[in-house]
Amino acid sequence: MNNFNLTPDYAAWLKEVKLKICSTQVKAALSVNKELIHLYWYLGEQIIKKQKNARWGSGFIDQFSKDLKNDFPDIAGFSSKNLRYCRAFYNFYTGAEIWQQAVAKLEEVAEADKWQQLVAEKEDINFHQIVLPLTSQIPWGHNIHIFVKAESFNEAHFYINQTLENGWSRDVLALQIKLNLYARQGKAISNFKQTLPAPQSDLAEQTIKDPYIFDFLTMTQPYNERDIESQLLQHMTKFLLELEKGFAFVGRQYHLKVGETDYYLDLLFYHIKLKCYVVIELKNTKFIPEYAGKLNFYLSAVDSLLKSESDNPTMGILLCRHKNKIETEFALRDINKPMGISEFTLTEILPEELKGSLPTVEEIEADMKMLEQPDE
Repeated sequence: MNNFNLTPDYAAWLKEVKLKICSTQVKAALSVNKELIHLYWYLGEQIIKKQKNARWGSGFIDQFSKDLKNDFPDIAGFSSKNLRYCRAFYNFYTGAEIWQQAVAKLEEVAEADKWQQLVAEKEDINFHQIVLPLTSQIPWGHNIHIFVKAESFNEAHFYINQTLENGWSRDVLALQIKLNLYARQGKAISNFKQTLPAPQSDLAEQTIKDPYIFDFLTMTQPYNERDIESQLLQHMTKFLLELEKGFAFVGRQYHLKVGETDYYLDLLFYHIKLKCYVVIELKNTKFIPEYAGKLNFYLSAVDSLLKSESDNPTMGILLCRHKNKIETEFALRDINKPMGISEFTLTEILPEELKGSLPTVEEIEADMKMLEQPDE
């Protein structure tokens, strides 16, 4: 017979123990991952050195893989393919060009003073001290995607930090690399430095990108902003992924009454980190200066009607199909509300009635052959 009484004290104690177990499991997993990354670094280093100094033939890695799997049959990661990844891992982070770029762009790297001490002031870079603490924070599969695709240390550093900050899965990381997030992040034209105090202005700049890629939207001409809004809401998860972490959806065609007139904001969000409302306006056309003035009006309205005392000033993002850099900068010059202007892209499909009027690939090739024939 069980005489145990389930009391609140026991429930609280059990919860505490469970949290400790979960914490230990996470630490154990991180510890295992750390040791694994260190092992793969060591294997890559050994392979590079032996291939340079030993004359064992082109089949060295395949034989090495076979011997390791024979002696350690219960341990994964010793396939020829993975050993080549180990070699690529070591090669990428020890390449001279990688570190020349890192030193040249120290301002793009967190803790610049630390990096300068570790990199710029040393002839012999201590790769173990720099690379392994960074790469061992994410799984090996994530690392592979990064060092195979990245073109610089700064780019690799960016994707590792983004993975940690946003908790990206391997598939999400692969998608962000494919969409070239590194090149787009913080590239929008904005007036944040003039309208927001530091460090909020820096965070705001890194919050938006240019262009936004809505490749999950498939539109058929003719379509307008409302059609785009509708599809964005239908694909909200992918839309939020492109906006990135921190955006909380508030509403579409959000109603505000100013004086006796009704206004409707295309999309309204709240940003958790920036602690402010974010108005997103969609324009399926080229940017014109009047758009900035209208968005400035909307931001003033939100600040007056929705913003609380604890909120930061409302921020605006204007998404258009095309923009002229100089014209856009001029339009923002005297705007007193924080806003950024970016382009967006999506997938367009020709209407069925137009498809038949276009030449086929075969017809184009035939025309090209005719043009290439010499004159008689």
